[in-house]
Amino acid sequence: MTTVFDDLRDPQYAIIDVRSPAEYQQGHIPNAINIPLFSNDERAHVGTLYVQQGAAIAFDEGLRYVGSRMLELVQRARALDRPLIVYCWRGGMRSSSVAWLYAAAGLQTRIVPRGYKGFKAWARNVIAQPWKYHVIGGMTGAGKTDYLHDLIGRGEQALDLEALAHHKGSVFGAMGPQPTTEHVHNMIAMSLASCDPSREIFIEDESRPIGTVYLPEVLFDAMQSARMTTLDTPREERIARLVRDYGEVSAEMLLSAFSRIERKLGGERYARACEAVAAGDLATAADLALSYYDATYAYYHKRRITNTIVP
Repeated sequence: MTTVFDDLRDPQYAIIDVRSPAEYQQGHIPNAINIPLFSNDERAHVGTLYVQQGAAIAFDEGLRYVGSRMLELVQRARALDRPLIVYCWRGGMRSSSVAWLYAAAGLQTRIVPRGYKGFKAWARNVIAQPWKYHVIGGMTGAGKTDYLHDLIGRGEQALDLEALAHHKGSVFGAMGPQPTTEHVHNMIAMSLASCDPSREIFIEDESRPIGTVYLPEVLFDAMQSARMTTLDTPREERIARLVRDYGEVSAEMLLSAFSRIERKLGGERYARACEAVAAGDLATAADLALSYYDATYAYYHKRRITNTIVP
């Protein structure tokens, strides 16, 4: 028998987060649509009234805010043209009130048990399961991401952490604004929940921080003891891949990234890297960057036994 948590992954349902925009931005159920009952300021004001003057006063103030928007709330939900799954923080008054309104408008509606808090408990349990990870390792530029995508194309299960974190996992790896750590954990849980636990899940070797995002500790620990395959890619191919991947990045961003590894790169190599970037010689800059990343990779993986393949 399926539960509401199973249905959260079913595209036939529209998931509606009625919390404030700030709550939604911090983390939400993946694919949920934010139709807030209150704005950020309104939520803060109602919450203060609840603490200082009691539930009745807070309820009346909330009703004053929402009354004029009831039609809009219904119209936005009706436009989705799907059965609705609604949630707030704890599955309390906000989601119950909106679910009542939608039901009165003839819309098929359910509530997530215990709201977003209940979803987060479910997500932690999913991530903690004993999944059969198979880690794909290799030095910077070895083609781990390309290899992972090739496995996906062949029907294998995979967890693409860099795509979820919106970051390529190095000081050069930013792909724009990153989600919060909380939201990445939500996306990891939803991805895992769609996997077959009897089969391997391929996952790229990563450090626990990916940019500003931190992987769940239980997932990172599982990766350290998982079966691992290392890609053995010639240095020339790795440099060519880095030039391909970062060729469109501005010189300013590349110089900023090099400045963050200046101390570990060494003054002379850092100066040469900056000169190469300024001259548009990305191959030389990539080669100098690898002198740092290769030493780092070797240090952290010297005790790990892996299968080695040539991609």
